[in-house]
Amino acid sequence: MTALQVAAFLVCVAVASCAQSITGFALALLLLGLTGLLHLAPLPDVANVATVLSLASASVALRGARRSVDRPAMRSSVAGSVVGVPLGVALLAWLNANVVLVLRLLLGVVVIACALIVLVRTRPLARRSSPASFGALGVLSGLLGGLFSASGPPLVWQFYRQPMDIDAVRDTLVATLAVGGALRLVMVIASGQFTALSLHLCALGVPPSIAITWWMRRHPPAWRRETVLKIVCALLVVTGGGLIAPAVQGLIG
Repeated sequence: MTALQVAAFLVCVAVASCAQSITGFALALLLLGLTGLLHLAPLPDVANVATVLSLASASVALRGARRSVDRPAMRSSVAGSVVGVPLGVALLAWLNANVVLVLRLLLGVVVIACALIVLVRTRPLARRSSPASFGALGVLSGLLGGLFSASGPPLVWQFYRQPMDIDAVRDTLVATLAVGGALRLVMVIASGQFTALSLHLCALGVPPSIAITWWMRRHPPAWRRETVLKIVCALLVVTGGGLIAPAVQGLIG
């Protein structure tokens, strides 16, 4: 990578880490979307970096938060992720080896779909969802996590509808996504998909990501969360569109 590409990558990490600190879900989506749009690195390598960055952020966010984790909801969701993550990792490897344009098209569609899902306002449920419901959303979350390390939106949609304390929702989400991320990391390392470039990008991105997460937890911005969420989702939609257009042109041409 050139010095300009490294600088652009670090800017992408900073933007994604800031958004993650405020919204709790956007790191992988923004990092993959922005780096893919700028053609900074192969998508599988950036997905690996997003996994490591998410785990590093979770280690900061979960300090002292174990008591508020809703363990039954976490167990059901993780059980689904155990099924979904291997499927996503296998699909990513096949798509990257055979149809890279389809992979970029799929990423663009996922980025836009996740942004729209998060923006949809749903009424809180009167009753807690069943374990099977948590498990089913866990499978979808794991599939997206295995593909793009973007496992957050399905579980964000599921957890924020529950009649649960907001701290329990936040900390259970972070813990559940961290377990899925750890599973993905083990799988990509074991299958030889964690390349030297992935390691190099992690070395570049982890320190600023941790620093930004630490700083923003202690100095949260005064912006309204809803406003930031709309801005982040708008950026995701634009980024997703920028990925889809050239991929469609390439497939048609």
